[in-house]
Amino acid sequence: MLDLTKIEHPRVVKTMSIPQLKQLSADIRRFLIEKLSKTGGHIGPNLGVVELTIALHREFDSPKDKLIWDVGHQSYVHKILTGRAAEFDTLRQYKGLSGFPKRSESEHDVWETGHSSTSLSAAMGMAIARDLKGTDEYIVPIIGDGALTGGMALEALNHIGHEKTDMIVILNDNEMSIAPNVGALHNILGRLRTAGKYQWVKDELELLLKRIPAVGGKLAATAERLKDSLKYLLVSGVFFEELGFTYLGPVDGHDFEDLLENLRYAKKVKGPVLVHVITKKGKGYSPAENDKVGTWHGTGPYKIETGTFVKTKEGGPSWSGLVSETVRRIARTDPRIVAITPAMPVGSKLEGFASEFPDRMFDVGIAEQHATTLAAGLATQGMKPFLAIYSTFLQRAYDQVVHDVCRQNLNVFFAIDRAGLVGADGETHQGVFDIAFLRHVPNLVLMMPKDENEGQHMVYTALRYDDGPIAMRFPRGNGLGVPLDEELKEIPIGTWEVLRDGSDAVILTFGTTISMALEAAEQLARDGVSVKVVNARFLKPMDEAMLHELLESRLPILTIEEAVLQGGFGSSVLEFAHDHGYHQAVIERMGIPDRFIEHGSVSELLDEIGLTAAHVADRIKTIMPRKQKRA
Repeated sequence: MLDLTKIEHPRVVKTMSIPQLKQLSADIRRFLIEKLSKTGGHIGPNLGVVELTIALHREFDSPKDKLIWDVGHQSYVHKILTGRAAEFDTLRQYKGLSGFPKRSESEHDVWETGHSSTSLSAAMGMAIARDLKGTDEYIVPIIGDGALTGGMALEALNHIGHEKTDMIVILNDNEMSIAPNVGALHNILGRLRTAGKYQWVKDELELLLKRIPAVGGKLAATAERLKDSLKYLLVSGVFFEELGFTYLGPVDGHDFEDLLENLRYAKKVKGPVLVHVITKKGKGYSPAENDKVGTWHGTGPYKIETGTFVKTKEGGPSWSGLVSETVRRIARTDPRIVAITPAMPVGSKLEGFASEFPDRMFDVGIAEQHATTLAAGLATQGMKPFLAIYSTFLQRAYDQVVHDVCRQNLNVFFAIDRAGLVGADGETHQGVFDIAFLRHVPNLVLMMPKDENEGQHMVYTALRYDDGPIAMRFPRGNGLGVPLDEELKEIPIGTWEVLRDGSDAVILTFGTTISMALEAAEQLARDGVSVKVVNARFLKPMDEAMLHELLESRLPILTIEEAVLQGGFGSSVLEFAHDHGYHQAVIERMGIPDRFIEHGSVSELLDEIGLTAAHVADRIKTIMPRKQKRA
């Protein structure tokens, strides 16, 4: 067995024989299964690309040749071959190895990803730069079949084909993105998978198509034949060829001979080439291989022998589950409710809703823009769309939120999952920008519950609300485990609640940071400082009556948010004080500073940015008026 930690540079694979490469693949799989069982991570995608990654590093010279990993969660094998195996114990841990490509980590990571469908556009940028500079490196984006359905990937394919740019696109087709694939494009790929190399069909088809008159006549007679021909149209890779690509494949992504032959051929072809590689997600580890749902796409720690996940100590139900199951409960009596997800039915825990209301659930694939405007279209017809979307992915649909939903004041319910810090996935996935980019959009209501019980009432409030778009943000992971009321009730829009009374200072906060505020108030009470804690659950509209009351009382105010400070909730309180002439008000803000927050556990990250109960208590003490000592 090869000691993978000794690999310093991918050139080691260039001199290996095929049997040695097969042995290396087995060693890498064993290494991944072992290491990820402790750290968790994206095991399924990486087990699927072992041979492909080795073959790419054998045929190309990284970092001169640019290997661009779309989404990037399948880059672990690439990290091993580029000298980072020794750091795998720290994968996705604080200050450890990132779970995605990272330019600062290695010269071999030439593009940073985390969201899907960006690789082809980036590759085109690199290829144009290469041609302008007159250098000769190969540009090789590796994109999955799920990511190919993202609009941006299709925009790039169109441009690359039009410009006839030299580039080798690797389509890593495993029939699974995160959840089982959706869409017509997926069916095209399905036909390609089964086809083999049918060049002659293409020629015959061209003849046939030329003979078909525009209307009527022979058309009916050829209709049957045409149907069959259309099958072949897709089979022979014509879809990609029409876009201007030379199509090679399908290639067995676990067969070195097939892979290396096609990659060598691709290098000789002028213009853009698409190499269609079929891989098996989870290959070599049966629990991940047999996964039909997407559970093994990204995991926490697991037991290797049995494939059971190591349970962490959980408080309450998962937030995603609580939200989707409350929607499901209300959908039984409200036929207007339709659920939409952009390829995240598992993450958003919509499987229960889908099994009960298969006609009212739409997984649209990796297409956040489409998902948002689809919800808007539904809302124009009196339906009540529930769009379950992660905060980090909602960023991709900002224009659609502004123009298509809010401008038309449509009743769309945005369930913003994974809001705040998410931890192990790091910068690309932290959900910290949504308040800042949503709060300034007219017509939108934005809220966040303090616990799951308030959460279920908020879901009910959102689905009852018929005056325009409404968004509820909630964190990753599990709730606190509070008892849930039987009966659902509406929360009056724009109302806050006082959780603890106090006479010396006020903390305004919401969601995950409430417990931090209450703990700080407890600490301060021991020092004789009385702090009022307010659950500012509506971030827009705010509780103006309470704000006036607080500002008139002249108590110093501290706002806390697990989100960026610029343009966030604290900013809106400052704006309110300014706009209403409270120029003497003392308002301090705590939240996420103006930089991208890397990966690590949420508690480590909060400590790093100074967002803990102890920091809160210290900050309150600094804004308190000094008490006059009596002589």
